[in-house]
Amino acid sequence: MRRIVITALAICAAHFVFAQDTTVVTRTTPATNVSIGGYDHFLIQLGYAQWQGKPDSINTKGFSRSFNMYFMFAFPFKTNPRLSVAIGPGIATDHIFFENMDVRIGDLSPTLVFRNTADTNHYKKFKVATAFLEAPVELRYSSNPNDDKHSFKVALGAKVGTLLSAWVKGKDLQDKKNNVIRSTIVKEKSKRYFNSTRLSVMGRLGYGKFSLFTSYGINSVFKEGVAPEVHPLSIGLTLSGL
Repeated sequence: MRRIVITALAICAAHFVFAQDTTVVTRTTPATNVSIGGYDHFLIQLGYAQWQGKPDSINTKGFSRSFNMYFMFAFPFKTNPRLSVAIGPGIATDHIFFENMDVRIGDLSPTLVFRNTADTNHYKKFKVATAFLEAPVELRYSSNPNDDKHSFKVALGAKVGTLLSAWVKGKDLQDKKNNVIRSTIVKEKSKRYFNSTRLSVMGRLGYGKFSLFTSYGINSVFKEGVAPEVHPLSIGLTLSGL
């Protein structure tokens, strides 16, 4: 028992000595003391979303939006701690709102129907939403990696995602004169017409905990031949921390 205690004390003492040595080195070369905790592990993004390339027959309306959350691990370059590579999992959602439209994702027809309902009963609010499990990869630059809260930041990268869910939601059924027929909420889920994989390019630019971001989908939202070729684009604000 005594030998175990003595051995444990010796290990602690050695650790203390090495810790003191590390502290001295850190003070003489602060540029190399970059904590991995200062590299924006947790990202929350809220932005405006749209479908690029949609035809005029598809009527969108209101604040279509994207909401994303990522937990990323950053690996600074030993030769230049201002640069790092970050990778990690996350969830990305898009909510596209329509005006006087009914998108029939639950149908079994070979093509997706976008039905104009301006002259008939329609929903006051109607949206198409998707949720992806994504894996982004970023090349990051931080002007002051030792003081993350007061640092100018740039990030460029790409992400690949797999479709978790796709759904439509309608709220408050109205007649063609916009009089409410029934206060109700209807939902329908189906991934039948959607691409199961999404490839995107992205970028961020900001200072401290806040940055502007943009993301563009390289491949179409829908499978080839079943719907118009549209590409998701989102622009918004990123809050980073941890």
